[in-house]
Amino acid sequence: MAIILNIETSTTNCSVSLSNEGETLVLKEDNNANYSHAESLHVFIDDVLKSAKLTSKDINAIAVSKGPGSYTGLRIGVSAAKGLCFSLDIPLISVSTLNALAHQVTIDDGIIVPMLDARRLEVYSAIYNASYKEIRGVEAQILDEGSFSKYLEQETVYFIGNGVEKTKNLIAHSNAVFIEGKLPSANEMSLLAYNKYKKSDIEDVAYFEPFYLKDFIALKSKK
Repeated sequence: MAIILNIETSTTNCSVSLSNEGETLVLKEDNNANYSHAESLHVFIDDVLKSAKLTSKDINAIAVSKGPGSYTGLRIGVSAAKGLCFSLDIPLISVSTLNALAHQVTIDDGIIVPMLDARRLEVYSAIYNASYKEIRGVEAQILDEGSFSKYLEQETVYFIGNGVEKTKNLIAHSNAVFIEGKLPSANEMSLLAYNKYKKSDIEDVAYFEPFYLKDFIALKSKK
C-alpha cells in the first residue's frame, strides 16, 4: 500500500484527497470565494482520514500542489504539508498545479491549456498535448485577441481553469473549446503523486518553497 495525502490550495478551492496507489479513496473540497483554507484545511484532513478509517500514522507521504496560484493559498497548503511531513517523518511530494488541472481533460487529439486567473488580463498557463506531455512551460502572460493563435490555427485547443472566463471574451476561434467552472483539485493529484512516490521523486522538506511564478506584491489598504 502507498497511502498519500494530497493537498490543493492554489485557488479558492480548498481540496484534500486521500489515495492508495494512485486511486482516490476520499475527496473533500470546498470552493469558497473568501479563501477559507486556514479554517478548513486541517478539518478536511481529519475528515478524509476518518472517512477512510485511517490515522495519520497510516500515511506514507504528503503531496502538495506547488503552484502557480494564490500566494496566500499556496503558503497555507505548503506550510501544512511540511508540518505533517516533519511530525510524521514522511516524504514530501510536489505536484504541478497546472499539470494536475490539465488532467481534468481527456482528449484523443488537440492540446490542453490549463490557466489560472491572475491580475487584470493576465493568466498563469502552460500547454500540454493529449498525453499530458508539456509542450510549453508555465508562463505569466497578458491575454489579447492573438493569444495562442499559432496553436489554434493547427488544432483544437481546450482551455480549462478559472482563467477561462476572461479568455473566452478575447479569443474567438472555431478551434477554441472553453471548459468552464473547473479549478485545480486534489483528486487529479492522486495518480501524479503516486507516480512520483514510486520514483522517490521527493522534495527537501526544510527548503521546499511553492512556485509563485511572480513575486508577492502587498497592496495598501484603501481604509
